[in-house]
Amino acid sequence: MTITDSEAPPATFGSRAFKADPFPFYAALRVTQPVSRVVLPDRQRAWLVTRYADVAACLKDARLAKDRRNAMTPQQIAKQPWVPAFVRPLERNMLDLDDPDHARLRALVHKAFTPATVERLRGRIQVIADQLIDRMVSTHPRDLIAAYALPLPLAVIVELLGVPGRDRARFHRWSRAIVRPPTPLNMARAIPALLAFMRYLRGLVRRLRDDPQEGLLTALVQVEEAGDRLSEDELLAMAFLLLIAGHETTVNLIASGMFALLQHPDQMEQLRADPSLIKPAIEELLRYTNPLETATERYAREDLAIADTAIPRGVLVLAVLASANRDEAQFPNADALDLSRAENRHLAFGLGSHFCLGAPLARLEGQIAINTLLRRLPTLRLGAAADTLRWRATPTLRGLEALPVRYYK
Repeated sequence: MTITDSEAPPATFGSRAFKADPFPFYAALRVTQPVSRVVLPDRQRAWLVTRYADVAACLKDARLAKDRRNAMTPQQIAKQPWVPAFVRPLERNMLDLDDPDHARLRALVHKAFTPATVERLRGRIQVIADQLIDRMVSTHPRDLIAAYALPLPLAVIVELLGVPGRDRARFHRWSRAIVRPPTPLNMARAIPALLAFMRYLRGLVRRLRDDPQEGLLTALVQVEEAGDRLSEDELLAMAFLLLIAGHETTVNLIASGMFALLQHPDQMEQLRADPSLIKPAIEELLRYTNPLETATERYAREDLAIADTAIPRGVLVLAVLASANRDEAQFPNADALDLSRAENRHLAFGLGSHFCLGAPLARLEGQIAINTLLRRLPTLRLGAAADTLRWRATPTLRGLEALPVRYYK
């Protein structure tokens, strides 16, 4: 199907109906128009890149800027809308920067966010998972996301950052307000929480400089490379990025992964019978469910071509990870869930210099969360028809609003 500025997909791109099953649409594009122009829900025009090889190339292409200003003329930069002062530090986060700024921040953060740091969390993640399931067994909640998939990674990120125990209740409260689906009402409600969150982080960073404690935030405060350190604003942006980017995608991995398993009982029983399969299982669930539907924004620094399609300077390019991960040219029987799939080089965490720094933590949380559910709740079933579930209308992420379940002791 050809998409132009005046045409829309069968369901509006990015809508709940579209998110429920975008894969046939992407499959058609890969055949007929692998680089396609679309109008986003906010009326912004973008180019969708849908084939695996082209998506992989885009993720490594230095001609596609992460910082939109690097694809603008000075006149366009001067016309950018005003941004409130308290939000400006968040614009300079590692995810939205190009080299050399991105390389500098990544080198500093990588020194603190090591595989050893992540592995030390294994025991705590297991304890948190078991505590949440203990609560589920006693209260029988109906929504697996609210009871388990959401609080688990949120508790982990709070502990990882090293937020003091006395502050965790309010930190949780602010975090939950900030990570709600981005509806106009939720965004308005999030502003007071965001203001309080930023004030709290500034105070905490200053205290940690004088009185270091356990946790990633202290490690980031102390990290240094060739005399270079993170500024206070950079520390705030990194903490916020860890909260939002790291938390949201992991919620979707756990919830969508369990949804997929519940829809494929043969695969679920295979994993329950052999928990050692969990590592390849998580890779397949990442490929199949696509917690991040599109890579974050990239902008053409210059006129260029992708798959023989002309892309003008300054336009938004969206590399569609969900399409690349279902590309039959890369994955035989791509629309099937196969937990024993070999050669699973999916792009769920991106590729190149912007490959997700938190991938090891997301993988570990997913492995523990899903294996623990299968072990502790063997009677877990869907609590509603699959086609009645509501998907979140978010532009980049792909996840359920709720996952109704039922089970008995």
